[in-house]
Amino acid sequence: MAEKSVKQLAPVHFTQSNRLKTIYSIFMFLGLAAFVVTLITDKERAWHSYLISFFYFVSLALGGLFFTAVQHVTKAGWSVNIRRLVEAFASFLPYAFVGAIVLLLGSTHLYEWTHADVVANDPLLKHKAPYLNLTFFVIRLVGFFGLWVWFSKILVGSSVKQDTTGDESLTHKLLPWSVGFLPVFALSYTFFSFDSLMSLEPHWFSTIYGVYAFAGLFQSTMAATILLILYLSKKGLLRGFVDENHLHDLGKFLFGFTVFWAYIAFSQYMLIWYANLPEETVYYLPRLEHGWLAVSISLVVFKFIVPFLALLPRWAKRTPTHLAAVSILILIMQYVDLYWLVYPSLSHEEVKFSFSEIFIFLGFAGLFLFAVARFLSKNSVVAIKDPRIQESLHHHVVY
Repeated sequence: MAEKSVKQLAPVHFTQSNRLKTIYSIFMFLGLAAFVVTLITDKERAWHSYLISFFYFVSLALGGLFFTAVQHVTKAGWSVNIRRLVEAFASFLPYAFVGAIVLLLGSTHLYEWTHADVVANDPLLKHKAPYLNLTFFVIRLVGFFGLWVWFSKILVGSSVKQDTTGDESLTHKLLPWSVGFLPVFALSYTFFSFDSLMSLEPHWFSTIYGVYAFAGLFQSTMAATILLILYLSKKGLLRGFVDENHLHDLGKFLFGFTVFWAYIAFSQYMLIWYANLPEETVYYLPRLEHGWLAVSISLVVFKFIVPFLALLPRWAKRTPTHLAAVSILILIMQYVDLYWLVYPSLSHEEVKFSFSEIFIFLGFAGLFLFAVARFLSKNSVVAIKDPRIQESLHHHVVY
C-alpha cells in the first residue's frame, strides 16, 4: 500500500452475510436445546459441559483484551492493523457476565464444597471453607467480570472512539490503563481458574494452575486471531493492511506458547510424580487410567508435538492454509484440554462424550460469533486513526 496519512485512510466495514447469521443462529439454538435436554436427563453432566464451553470462550475474550493491553504497554506498531480483531473478542465479555450468573445456578451440581453437610464431615473442606464458600465465590465471580467488562469499555471503547475523533492522545492515555489492567488480569484470571476449575476437586491444588490456564488462553487466542484474519482477508477486507509478515509474528506467538504450555504442563506433572505424595497424585491417577489415558496422550501429541513440528519452519508461519490447519487443531485441543480438566471430576471410570457436549459448545460458539460479528459490523475492522498505523502498514519480518 502506498504511504498515506492517517487522515486519508478510510474505515474498513464488515457486513454480516445471511449465511453467517444463519450459522450462529443455528449454533445458539442447538446449544440451548442440548443444554435443556441434558439438564432434564443428567444435570451434573449438563453443568460440567456448560462449564467447559463457558470457560473456553471467556478465555478467548480475555485473551483478546490481554493482547490489546500488551500492545499498548509495549507501544507496539506492528500489531495496529490486527488489534481491532482481538478487541472484537472482548465484546463477548458482557454476554459472558450473564453466562457467569447462569453458572451460579448450577454451582451445587459442580462443586462439592457448596454442600454444608459434605463440608461438615470433611476436615480439609472445613479448613478451606473461609475461601471456598458460595457467598465469597459469588462476590469473586461478580467482581472479576465487573473489572473485566469495565477495562474492556476503557481499552476497546477508546480505540473505537479514536476512529471517529482521530485524537492521537487517546493512544497515549491507554498506556497507564493497560499497565493497570495487566496485574488485575493476572490475579483475577488466576483466581477465576482456581474457583471455576481447580475447585471441582477441592482436595487437590496446584500453585501453577493459573499459569497452566493462561498458557491455554494465549495459545488458543492466537489461533482464533489467525483464523479471523484469514476469514476477513478472504473477503478482501484486510488487503493492504495485513500480510504474511503479520501472520508470521502471530505464528511465532502460536509456536512460542505451544512450547510454553508444554513446559508448564510437564512442570506440574513432573513435580507431582517425583514427590509421589498421595494428596497430590490423587489428581493425576484417574487421568492415567481407563479411557482417560488416551485423552492424556492425545494432549501431548496433538497440543504439543504436532503443532511444535508443524510450526517449526519459517515457511509454516507464512503459509495461510498451513497456519489455518494448525490453528484449528489447537482450538480443538484447547477444548480437549479443558475437558480433561473438568470431566474426570464427573466420572473417573468413564469418558463421557456425545452430541450433548458438542452442541452445548456450538451454542457458546454461536454466541461468541454473534458478539464478534456484531462488533466488527459496527466498527472499522482496522484502527485506521491510530498514530502508529504506518509502522503496521510497512511491517516486515526478516527473521
